[in-house]
Amino acid sequence: MSSHAGFHVTKPGFFTLLQDAGRRGVMHMGLTSGGAMDRHAWAWANRLLGNRYGTPALEITFGGAAFTSGLNTQIVVTGAEVQLTVNGKPKPLWTTIRVNAGDSVSLSAPRAGVRSYFAVRGGFIVNTDLGNSCATVVREGTGGLHSNGQPLGQGDLIPCSDATPPAANRKIPSQWIPDYHEPLTLNVISCAQVDRFSEAVFETFFDNIYTLSPQADRMGARLTGPALEVADRTLISEGTSLGAIQVPADGQPIILLNDRQTIGGYPKLGAVTPRSLDALAQRPPGTQLRFREIPLPEAQQEERQFLAFFRTAGSV
Repeated sequence: MSSHAGFHVTKPGFFTLLQDAGRRGVMHMGLTSGGAMDRHAWAWANRLLGNRYGTPALEITFGGAAFTSGLNTQIVVTGAEVQLTVNGKPKPLWTTIRVNAGDSVSLSAPRAGVRSYFAVRGGFIVNTDLGNSCATVVREGTGGLHSNGQPLGQGDLIPCSDATPPAANRKIPSQWIPDYHEPLTLNVISCAQVDRFSEAVFETFFDNIYTLSPQADRMGARLTGPALEVADRTLISEGTSLGAIQVPADGQPIILLNDRQTIGGYPKLGAVTPRSLDALAQRPPGTQLRFREIPLPEAQQEERQFLAFFRTAGSV
């Protein structure tokens, strides 16, 4: 690999991170999973290029990023509705694009959605750490280009393979491209602590609209809406799961996300399903949303189908 085989960051944007499928088997060490917030968009970016599931890509929050290619390769940008240009010429999203050494690639601020995913043929070549992952977790100082948890900065060079032959040009079927403007309803499965909430609390939760607070990040999505009463306001701290809906003392629910703390002591009303978290990851503060309870087998089947589809992708 030559010293210039990669993408130079000419404009890092608001918050650009290297992300993969996240860390596994590390929570006992107090480390969170990290990983792509919108797995749907991230996984499609890699699949269109023939990359294996788990291949690192860039997660670009609120756009405004620019890169210069140091090699001839293919890229895909999925997720938020940004204006994607190569050398100033508009290019389609959710579609493989050929770029040459010296080409400039730019992403505007999004018209809809929050996070874009920038993948390259063969994947970015970066070091992995605990959990065999490069997932960037700023709070923990893990992962990323320099294995220190820092976002990408101007002047960084993100290496990638210059020996991978091009794949066939592909684009996603239109029915698989989400509409980030549509009303958002999140699917929820119940959890072991349902007995700590009254029937009236569940009626309040499922019958009302909640709003995504500006206090939302990769750790958790804070919501504002009708307060939820809970019998025991605190518990003995226990392990937390992705999507868990905590109810703190003020009664305003918090959905725990990829960079959550590994333990928590607030009662949990249920958990948002992984596929619904993909949709949540693309909604900005101020978004109104509802919740819908679904049975566990339905959520499990949805996840099995997702993984079965994307894990069949390989280098082609």
